[in-house]
Amino acid sequence: MTDYRWLIYALISAVAASLVAIFGKVGLSGNSGIDSTVATTIRSLVMSSFLIAILVLSGLGSKVSTVRGWPLFWIGASGIAGAVSWLFYFKAIQIGSISKIAPIDKLSMPFAVILAVIILNEKYSKINWLGLLLIVIGAFLAALS
Repeated sequence: MTDYRWLIYALISAVAASLVAIFGKVGLSGNSGIDSTVATTIRSLVMSSFLIAILVLSGLGSKVSTVRGWPLFWIGASGIAGAVSWLFYFKAIQIGSISKIAPIDKLSMPFAVILAVIILNEKYSKINWLGLLLIVIGAFLAALS
């Protein structure tokens, strides 16, 4: 039996990510005058508090101290990359429309695949490369005025 839980998790992630853009844009719009970096920081504090609560409630809090060495470095690097991504994403949605920004932001997927092939030696078939090319073309077409 094939385990398709990954697909359910990925779809939930996609829906939640779409709400981040919408909620962030609403929070930054109008006459709020909120700087996008301040908004991103508030978002990160709320997200961290939520995740700490989940960690504690799930009984996994004691496992944090077991993460050391290179895994800690790479997970930390992932956190910095995520922070940089969200700083620029919030700057973009503050001044532009989500309907143009979201498709370009989703180019992270082809970038991730290319880096996974180069750095992690993951394999990709010709049909997969075609799909990736279509995503790139679609992102640019979706972002056109």
